[in-house]
Amino acid sequence: MELHGSKFDAERSVPSIKPLNATQATYLDALKTSPQVVVLGPAGTGKTWIAATLAADLFRQRRISKIILTRPNVSSGRSLGFFPGSLEEKFAPWAAPVIEAIKDRIGSAAYEIAVKNGDIEMVPFEVMRGRSWKDAFILLDEAQNATPAEMKTFLTRIGEDCTVVINGDVSQCDLRETSGLRTVIHLIKSKLLPVPIIEFTRDDIVRSGICAMWVQAFEEIHC
Repeated sequence: MELHGSKFDAERSVPSIKPLNATQATYLDALKTSPQVVVLGPAGTGKTWIAATLAADLFRQRRISKIILTRPNVSSGRSLGFFPGSLEEKFAPWAAPVIEAIKDRIGSAAYEIAVKNGDIEMVPFEVMRGRSWKDAFILLDEAQNATPAEMKTFLTRIGEDCTVVINGDVSQCDLRETSGLRTVIHLIKSKLLPVPIIEFTRDDIVRSGICAMWVQAFEEIHC
């Protein structure tokens, strides 16, 4: 992913987003034209960075009033229970890539103020039921680890004037049951729902050659 200058962003001298490949360009177009987008693919393709950066830009430009970050409480390592602090503080280590991308766009001080005011919020699935969101950019990361019931809870929280990104890699599911992301993809395709599905492949990896090498290596052993 590259950035280049833009008059639109001149107020803070923040460069606009420039896609590095055709799939990133398609993803950006979908984010700007569709209220809901499903994005799939391996690590290192820019899925999370693009969504977080666009969310920060929309917030900075006052085109949305809130950013909601969430992800399932399933990991390939330690559970949230091993981390000290509140539920939000326990959630923060997994949200770190998104948080850093947002800070890069709006500044650390503005980020801290927005969190304090509740304008940027991390919402674990454990406290999601009963919530309702509007005028927000909502990013669900690691969606492959959400169950179908959790996906239903998440999707039925969404109100008016929201942009929703469901981001995941079905090849890295850590669940012992059906992935809710697979269920959502099936529903979109079978019912022809107006939700674009953007699929990155290892050819779209921009993080590094090493990242691409390992993604390919693990794909070849069908891990």
